[in-house]
Amino acid sequence: MTETARTARTGLPERPTLDGLEERWARRWQEEGTYAFDRSKATVPGRGAAADAPSRNGRSKDVYSIDTPPPTVSGELHMGHVYSYTHTDTVARYQRMRGKAVFYPMGWDDNGLPTERRVQNVYGVRCDPALPYDPVWRPPATPVDDAARRDPTPISRRNFIELCEQLTVTDEQAFEALWRRLGLSVDWSLTYTTIGRIARATSQRAFVRNLRRGEAYQSEAPTLWDVGFATAVAQAELEDRERPGAYHRLRFVASGGREVLIDTTRPELLPACVALVCHPDDERYADLVGGSVRTPLFGVEVPLHAHPLADPAKGTGVAMVSTFGDLTDVTWWRELRLPTRVVIGRDGRLLAEPPAGVPAQPYAALAGQTVNGARREIVGMLADTGDLIGEPRPITHPVKFYERGDRPLEIVSTRQWYLRNGGRDDALRATLLARGEELHWVPAHMKHRYDHWVGGLTGDWLVSRQRFFGVPVPVWYRLDDIGEPDWSHPLTPDESALPVDPSSDPAPGYDESQRGQPGGFVGDPDVLDTWATSSLTPQIVGGWETDPDLFATIFPMDLRPQGQEIIRTWLFDTVVRSHFEHGVLPWRDTVLSGWILDPDHKKMAKSKGNVVTPLALLEQHGSDAVRYWAASGKPGMDLAFDPAQIKIGRRLGTKLLNASKFALGLGAADALRAPNDNSSSARPTPRRDLELSATAPLDRAMLAELATVVTAASTAFDAYDHTAALQVTEAFFWRFCDDYIELVKERAYGTGAAADSARAALASALSVQLRLFAPVLPYVTEEIWSWWRYGSVHRAPWPTTHEVTRSIEGSGDPALLRLAGDALSQVRRAKSERKLSMKAEVPLAEALGPAALLEQLTLVADDLRAAGRIGKLDLLPDRTPELVIACAF
Repeated sequence: MTETARTARTGLPERPTLDGLEERWARRWQEEGTYAFDRSKATVPGRGAAADAPSRNGRSKDVYSIDTPPPTVSGELHMGHVYSYTHTDTVARYQRMRGKAVFYPMGWDDNGLPTERRVQNVYGVRCDPALPYDPVWRPPATPVDDAARRDPTPISRRNFIELCEQLTVTDEQAFEALWRRLGLSVDWSLTYTTIGRIARATSQRAFVRNLRRGEAYQSEAPTLWDVGFATAVAQAELEDRERPGAYHRLRFVASGGREVLIDTTRPELLPACVALVCHPDDERYADLVGGSVRTPLFGVEVPLHAHPLADPAKGTGVAMVSTFGDLTDVTWWRELRLPTRVVIGRDGRLLAEPPAGVPAQPYAALAGQTVNGARREIVGMLADTGDLIGEPRPITHPVKFYERGDRPLEIVSTRQWYLRNGGRDDALRATLLARGEELHWVPAHMKHRYDHWVGGLTGDWLVSRQRFFGVPVPVWYRLDDIGEPDWSHPLTPDESALPVDPSSDPAPGYDESQRGQPGGFVGDPDVLDTWATSSLTPQIVGGWETDPDLFATIFPMDLRPQGQEIIRTWLFDTVVRSHFEHGVLPWRDTVLSGWILDPDHKKMAKSKGNVVTPLALLEQHGSDAVRYWAASGKPGMDLAFDPAQIKIGRRLGTKLLNASKFALGLGAADALRAPNDNSSSARPTPRRDLELSATAPLDRAMLAELATVVTAASTAFDAYDHTAALQVTEAFFWRFCDDYIELVKERAYGTGAAADSARAALASALSVQLRLFAPVLPYVTEEIWSWWRYGSVHRAPWPTTHEVTRSIEGSGDPALLRLAGDALSQVRRAKSERKLSMKAEVPLAEALGPAALLEQLTLVADDLRAAGRIGKLDLLPDRTPELVIACAF
């Protein structure tokens, strides 16, 4: 039978190709709802058919729900996104094939600073809340230049928010198109945004309940402040960066004229000095503890205290406490109950007026200056008075920055909203650490990061931000008769009114004319930290309080996949919110992804300029090839970007196409057709399983080995180890192609029981392998499946060992396939060494080896002779300790 005839008979494509699969199948999947969440299977126990099959927390065992990370919509997706989101998609596809109704949403994190910064850079604008709304204002039609960015156009808050919304919609469309091309099996009807109406209502509802239960509170306190973004920053958003500085030695004077020298990197905070501290065991200053000293230049009397945080080995052993130079200053200020002398304002400049008790005359030279300018000025003044001892000593030291900022943080006194998180409550801290014990961590060592973070918290979660594009803090304040706000009794909305914007909606019981008037009200101007909304993603997408049946079906969720760097923010914050609101963990398992490294094994980051974007790679090599590269990295493992690995994935996809076409051309498709099916149409008639089974020893051996592969791959996927599942599947596939198909193809061409056995084994093996590869290579497996099977491979059941073994008549020995493959490879090598074609005849071949081994070889001798084109095969037992095939030409 010719290849053309076989192709025509089975309806196979004449020249299968990977090109164009993404467009065709992505469209088909969407049209047919292949990945839609099936709520009919997700009946809540006690409310329907699934009542007899409960699982944990009363949820249906037929549901698998994923709390998908919503990527930040403020730029381009990069290979790090492709890496981690592919991992999650393999989980979703595997669980769907295991028969689960998979709840797999996608969100867009579009509120907060990243979006604001992107809008400012793209359009050259800045928000000025004092400006009125301009309904006819339009942004520039083309991208602006650097000059426009340096001198941005001021626009009203409402105009600015509209611009943010406009840009995020464009970005979200681009992100979705790339995710669809990558083949994420997301149910796109479950898409949400963190600034959308549902998210705003959910975030505000949770905050109002936190406030009513006493978990949220407002406080005037030292606050980490980013001068560039003009907003408060939470502890979780900090990072240390090495920066140059200098130690300045200053002379203080104690009573009796004794000099007390201190080293400081921040002499500009001298007017904010409220105390000196030394260690309790430092005998050098024991006689001064409890007394006072006078500050240089200003002559302000401040106490000298003992405190264990003072380091006797650092500098002179005495430290200056200012309000506030760093977080240690805050600790000393709080624990020693020191006064407050704030000198730095929210704009990063020294205040126009000195703090109470600080003389105005020397301070006047510093007023209004930047921090750096004030430092230069005061160093000069101290040198003139002789209170600067020696020259400044250059150092490099870690300085606190906001993770997205480019200027050192300051600490200013502001009124902010906080959410309790165990930072000041040992009992709550212990409870949240216990929650971490309940959670299943993949990989397990990532739990240490959670424990370290929770154990090291120094304060509660600061959740208010002085920005514009975010979820408004849903409170108002009464104004007294002279127009002062009553901070201690905030007004909150009824939940039925959510979402609200206190900057434009009047307070409950008031009308808009009373805004800002004595006896009226004022709205809180702040927005919630973006994590305060993102920490509620299970509630946002799950219909908390809006779709109770859905929420009961999917919550608590099964999986939270995410980056390791946001354990301290997204993961921990979500645990906190779920603990307060529901008293349970929000999910059962968390899988943490590793970093993507550049070829020099450095972490890819936009700031380093070494980021690789995926679109060109997807277009050049195909989505399956890129997914293959991503799947080669395990959860938590850092992976170097390697284009060569993508090319290997491309070759694997091509081999799947060609090997499948060849196997189906041998008649494998017929083995799963009805006996009277002689159709030559491109798609087979409805299938009726045949009672065909693998009877030949080699066929039974191949399927027996495949059964072990199914077990190994299933075990790996259950453990979230997609890499191990892919490796064991791929290794078998190459043996299947290189050895098994070559050994049985002549037999499969024939007729009779031996040919039926080969075709049955080919059909079973191909069907199983396509499903094993499907979670990683969705496009090529769907394409091949469509050549001979109905429906989608991604809705087909996951293969089982029972399915494989039931097609074997009797039992099989996997070692027999390896033995036959070894023998055939020796014949091929003999031909290759003589530079002969693989089709060359071998008049005589001698098989040498242990008698028991050669006895096994007799079981596959006919297939070996056919595949090797061997005229005569002689068996010579016990001549060599291992198998040797000697060929005579």
